[in-house]
Amino acid sequence: MTTEQPLQAERDAIVAALRPVVDGLAATFGPMCEVVLHDYRRPDESVVAVAGSVTGRTVGGAMSEIGMRIVARGDDADDELNYVTRTRDGRLVKASTMVLRDSTGTVFGALCVNLDVTALNDAHTLLAALAGVGPPGTSGSANVPVTTFGNDIDSVVDAILDAHQLRQNGSWAALDRAQRLELFRGLDQRGVFAVRRAIEQVAARLGISRASAYSYLSQARAETGTATNRLAADGTAASEAATDTTPPGGHA
Repeated sequence: MTTEQPLQAERDAIVAALRPVVDGLAATFGPMCEVVLHDYRRPDESVVAVAGSVTGRTVGGAMSEIGMRIVARGDDADDELNYVTRTRDGRLVKASTMVLRDSTGTVFGALCVNLDVTALNDAHTLLAALAGVGPPGTSGSANVPVTTFGNDIDSVVDAILDAHQLRQNGSWAALDRAQRLELFRGLDQRGVFAVRRAIEQVAARLGISRASAYSYLSQARAETGTATNRLAADGTAASEAATDTTPPGGHA
């Protein structure tokens, strides 16, 4: 028996113990609550239990970009409690993501609680207007970030790419080298490259070669001091990136 086998059994036991907790929490907080249990050992289908339907997740679905960010941080990840986000269909969600660790401190999953507070926010706005304590129609939620929750990991990666390109206000061909590196650095920090085959998806979306994508990722990580042995989630060697010689202004 390898040293890893007892740890895998321990992680399996933690996941199994939390399955009934998922149903219990959702039943306690009612129909506006969703509880999701993630096992990050299989990121493409990390949802192993779910109760409620705030984000429309199903068992076998993928992690969200929040999960990607936790995976990217690894064992340095912390619980993210009581943050407010917005679904792509406009609902306001108050959420908490609590990381799961084994006895060695290794992060391998998360328990997430999502509360749809859209109606509460609308009521707050109405009451504030009636009480005359704020400008009509203001709720303090206009700048809440949008989070992509999906059962398909590709759609989550696509949404993150769309958001980054929208912020940069330009096509890949129009970006200079610094902007391109910033794009890859931002995607990496959000955990995109923790997903298997994400590098190919990003390359296809940007219209560049796979080798070019590895090259930009390697350069972005080198500038931030990220270890090169984390270059690709699928284990592809960092040396593969060295084959690309496309100039920053070119199209690969």
